[in-house]
Amino acid sequence: MLRRAPLPLLPLLIGALLLTGCATEPPSEPITTPPEVTTSSTPEPVYYSPLTGRVVADEASTTRPVLAAMVENLPYARPQSGIVEAGVVFEAIAEADITRFVLLYQEAEPTLIGPIRSARQYFIEWMHGFDAALARCGGSLEARTAMASGAYGLDLDEFSYGGSYWRENAKEAPHNMYTDYTQLKALLATNEKMTSTFTPWLRQDGTPAVTPTASVIDLDISSDEYLNHYEWDAASNTYLRWHNTTVHLDREQGQVHPNVVIAMRVNEWTVNEGDGARQRIATSSSGSAYVFQNGTMTESTWVKDSSAAMIRFINAAGEDIALNRGQVWITAVPNDNSITWR
Repeated sequence: MLRRAPLPLLPLLIGALLLTGCATEPPSEPITTPPEVTTSSTPEPVYYSPLTGRVVADEASTTRPVLAAMVENLPYARPQSGIVEAGVVFEAIAEADITRFVLLYQEAEPTLIGPIRSARQYFIEWMHGFDAALARCGGSLEARTAMASGAYGLDLDEFSYGGSYWRENAKEAPHNMYTDYTQLKALLATNEKMTSTFTPWLRQDGTPAVTPTASVIDLDISSDEYLNHYEWDAASNTYLRWHNTTVHLDREQGQVHPNVVIAMRVNEWTVNEGDGARQRIATSSSGSAYVFQNGTMTESTWVKDSSAAMIRFINAAGEDIALNRGQVWITAVPNDNSITWR
């Protein structure tokens, strides 16, 4: 016989069930922390022009051929075209007191370059270190012989490629011959000159000096008409250029304003080449140089071991000087002429 539990125990059983009722409910979901979302992205590569040190669009831009162009500097030729867009400029006396430039381009595509004039041997040797093709209109006997030999790179002489040059009516001959990047690029393709190989200079991001020591530069290269005068502009960290007291203008781009100015002392003399008195400059050599950038000056030595070698600028420790990105303007100053700054 089953016995009934005493009644007093029933309330206790009911209470126990009520107190433990949560144990009969489904267990709650565990609290978890969402996993961290991580992305592994590779930074886009940055490419720099070997000529200027500036950022360029892609890797193909870093192997583009270098173009050199001989441009005159007589007052009749001013204002010139294509100067501001040049990555490197070499300046020297061409004859008598008259200076001339060889402009070097790689990533730039100037719409106008000129006036184009004749070459000299020392300009050819300076640009040879950049594995450049040369746009010119004639040259001294020594220069013509050198380019005809094929040992100094591709020759784009106007006498051979007249259709790629033209005379501008706004100026008088012979100070009015021009070309442009489109014309020269087509000549490069025709001659299968698709790249240039050279050792680029060490480059850096320039930082303007807090206390500048070289805000004004004067380079006595020849007569007053061709005196180089520069004034440092801290805002752009460039050197604004004058011919003595006259602003040096690029007709399309405004005042010339290199990022780096270099004055190098050179041995210069005059010889009779058979087609008249010609200047000579020792290029495969060395000498003192002054590097102006960021509002300061660094004493250095220029060194060029051979015609095909790149010209270098080294400090007292024998190290290559890092040059600010952008245009480098190099002036060959005769040893006896003054170089001053303040």
